[in-house]
Amino acid sequence: MTRTGIKPALTDLIFSSELSVEEAVDRHFAPEYRQRTDGRWDDRAGFVEHITHVRGVVSGGRVEVHDELYDGSKYADRHTVHLTKTDGSTVSMEVYVFAELGTDGRFSRIEETTLLLQGSDADRHIGSAR
Repeated sequence: MTRTGIKPALTDLIFSSELSVEEAVDRHFAPEYRQRTDGRWDDRAGFVEHITHVRGVVSGGRVEVHDELYDGSKYADRHTVHLTKTDGSTVSMEVYVFAELGTDGRFSRIEETTLLLQGSDADRHIGSAR
């Protein structure tokens, strides 16, 4: 079984324009996927809507993983996402993730908390914006 991780998942979702959002989501997220970001739950359809929005406002960036742990089907990490928006402004968010992987190695659930390190107050909710 090949397991996904946050860096390849976010790279495909946000920065790999050769993949459609649906292809990127299918590659890393199970059909029953659910996500809670800063207390707000979304199903897979809501997550696709969020990623589609993010792709529309982001022109580039990178993911920096600081800590990452796999324990069977459990996954945890701490990472920073560095974004350049289409208007030229930059955003950096530190994210704490606790997740569960399905039997096929894709994420089935993620619960995350975000911390804005750099950016405007309007960027504070980019982790769940639509």
